[in-house]
Amino acid sequence: MSLTPFHLAIPVHDLVAARNFYGGTMGLAEGRSSDCWIDYNLFGHQLVVHQVELGKQAEKGNATHTPEAGRNAVDGHDVPVPHFGVVLEMQAWQQLATRLKNEGVSFAIEPYIRFQGQPGEQATLFFYDPSGNALEFKAFRDIESQLFAK
Repeated sequence: MSLTPFHLAIPVHDLVAARNFYGGTMGLAEGRSSDCWIDYNLFGHQLVVHQVELGKQAEKGNATHTPEAGRNAVDGHDVPVPHFGVVLEMQAWQQLATRLKNEGVSFAIEPYIRFQGQPGEQATLFFYDPSGNALEFKAFRDIESQLFAK
């Protein structure tokens, strides 16, 4: 499966905390940056963290930033919505899970195998960045047959 990289821009309330988390804790390579945003290489994809003042959008008539809109029950866990992440190769997922544990990251959903023995069986984990953005990383033993399994 050959995919082109996606681009995702997310709001953060503290650029220094975001740099420490994404560059330090997660170990992502930093790309271009300014005094209000930073590009990261998120496993081959472009993640941009933009510093925003929470509530600033409300002044312009838009809704305030609410990182978590709700939760959905999936395989016995409350999954935060919205969330984002990357589907990784199993070895890369295991390395990330180990790194996050070693860095003391508090998981919203601890690393585990979801839908065990069923179509779509996958390794998954959830955590939050310092601004409350929810991230999920997952992996499949056979991505070609399991990613969109019914």
